[in-house]
Amino acid sequence: MSFFKGQETYSIDNKGRVNVPTKMRKCIVPDAEDAFVVTRGVDKCIVAYPMNEWRKYEEKFANLNQYNEKDRFFLRMILSWSEEVDMDAQQRVSLPKRLLEFADIDAKVTIVGMIDHIEFWQPEEFDTYLERQLESYEEVAAKVMTM
Repeated sequence: MSFFKGQETYSIDNKGRVNVPTKMRKCIVPDAEDAFVVTRGVDKCIVAYPMNEWRKYEEKFANLNQYNEKDRFFLRMILSWSEEVDMDAQQRVSLPKRLLEFADIDAKVTIVGMIDHIEFWQPEEFDTYLERQLESYEEVAAKVMTM
């Protein structure tokens, strides 16, 4: 599996369509069938999973206990916000209006590669997210990369 990585800021048209960056398109395997599931991120962003990666999450979702309140709430949230979208001939995806409103995205969008998915952020919101971090990148790296 090739990881999605990198960051680009692109324009988004008035129909909610945005190009998938070339370097990220190269990471999409044929099994994805040029389709994504887009949904609300856990931060104020939109996440897009290629269909092959989303299927792995569906398997995990199927194992959650729908009689457990937290599992049920999580499933309702992620699935009620989820929509399937296809990449068009111009290598664009259409982001649903409801998700664009959730993430406050209008004319510009910052696209971030995140291993198995892509995130779409309102550019200033992404900058604010980075600025709000209480620890430096170096401090966090030292903690999470300890093996």
